[in-house]
Amino acid sequence: ITNTKGKVWLPMDVITLIIIYLAVINFISFTVMGIDKLKAKKRAWRIPEATLFVLAIIGGSVGSIIGMHLFRHKTRHWYFLYGMPAILLIQVLIVVALLSSPIEFMIL
Repeated sequence: ITNTKGKVWLPMDVITLIIIYLAVINFISFTVMGIDKLKAKKRAWRIPEATLFVLAIIGGSVGSIIGMHLFRHKTRHWYFLYGMPAILLIQVLIVVALLSSPIEFMIL
């Protein structure tokens, strides 16, 4: 396949796109957790907790959990300490359910 400039272009498969998405969203989640910790130390404007949870829900749960523990941030809040792993567990269960279901997914 060539683009308009005559260069060869190979479309990425869906699995590659999913892996790239998860890597990027987990990096963002990890980074945002670190930024919020720095802002907390400086008593500056903080990133809303809802934003931290949304990043985890849309795929950044691993980055959020690693960031929480590495930066020692939000580890005293029960809803983060149990909520982030619960989000990850639900995400894993959804993937397992989809992969083991009798429904066949065709990706164009």
